[in-house]
Amino acid sequence: MRIGLCLLLTFWCNVVLAVPPKLPRGMPPGQYDEEKVPEFNLPDPLVMLNGEKVNDVNTWKGKRRLEILELFEKHVYGRTVIGRPHGMTSKVASEDRSGLNGRAIIKNVSIYFTAKTDGPRMNVNITLPVDAAKRPAPVFLIPGWGPDPQALIRRGYGLVTFNPWQIEPDTRQGSYEKSIRKVFSDPDQTRPERDEWGAIGAWAWGMSRAMDYIVTDADIDANKVCVFGFSRYGKTAMWAGAQDPRFAIVFSGQSGCGGQVLVRRGFGETVKSMNGYAPHWFCGNFKSYNYRVNDLPVDWHMLIALIAPRPVYIAVAEEDYWGDPRGSFLAAKDAEPVYKLFGKRGLEVNEMPPVEMPVGDFIGFHSRKGGHSITDYDWQQFLSFADRHLGITKPPK
Repeated sequence: MRIGLCLLLTFWCNVVLAVPPKLPRGMPPGQYDEEKVPEFNLPDPLVMLNGEKVNDVNTWKGKRRLEILELFEKHVYGRTVIGRPHGMTSKVASEDRSGLNGRAIIKNVSIYFTAKTDGPRMNVNITLPVDAAKRPAPVFLIPGWGPDPQALIRRGYGLVTFNPWQIEPDTRQGSYEKSIRKVFSDPDQTRPERDEWGAIGAWAWGMSRAMDYIVTDADIDANKVCVFGFSRYGKTAMWAGAQDPRFAIVFSGQSGCGGQVLVRRGFGETVKSMNGYAPHWFCGNFKSYNYRVNDLPVDWHMLIALIAPRPVYIAVAEEDYWGDPRGSFLAAKDAEPVYKLFGKRGLEVNEMPPVEMPVGDFIGFHSRKGGHSITDYDWQQFLSFADRHLGITKPPK
């Protein structure tokens, strides 16, 4: 009966897709008619640039995955010019092991990117379940803001956050001069090279530097670090997760174009519009695709595929038309062949599911009611997905 109902709901969802949506007030100008989405061909993540077919995990790991990473670096996010800086240090600035009325361990950590403590730094805020003192806690690492940490603690997770503006301010003009990118560039350089990292690359770099500290903290289970980001920071989390295999699960909340959507669809937010209002987010080369998106050697099903075989979760909202919910589902669907190469199950559905009917195994997906935001419903799905893949037992209510 449930399967029949699901099929019926899916049928009506597909019928509705044929009708242009009634847009909420304030929606940016764009193409929102599914009937006007152009035909396009996607690059095959399992076919190398020389035409060789990838048939085994070793070829994927040793050749094709690296090839795709380099394509995203050169054409989209830019080349990250440095890894962990020589001389980087960290210091626990404060610690309260009986915070939140005895329910939490709260730490504030300063990460210094150079040997100078008065130089560029990042402050990391950590809230962990109090029993992490006995059993290291799994955590969610989030750039920007996160949920109420008590909601995570009740489920056995900790929360790690930092302010991305300490890495680079999110401003259209002048961000580079105040960015960590400038710190590690040539002293005479006034702008990044066309293939060098943009702000999203810098923020993703900050996530990996936070992870450098996490692996030293005995209260945190470094093998169970989930990364999450919303909107522009969802793009950041996806790029961080693709580059850094230390992150166990990657969660993306409505990251849209440049994060989780097939950009060849041209639905809602586009490469051209995004490069127009946020020119500092991506590398200079990406702007050359404003009017020729079909020439991109990648699309975002390939970014999702780079996370394989680790679990990844894609969340959208029904009324976030600018973010192209259907384009997110299709990107997740087209990443499945790489997960299958590893023997992992992906979405396990062929059509976009009805609203608030989560699907998927190693690739999770849901659409919920409402618009561009993160809600309790989203977090309920994220935590259940993490529980299942990390083997976390939920405490009794």
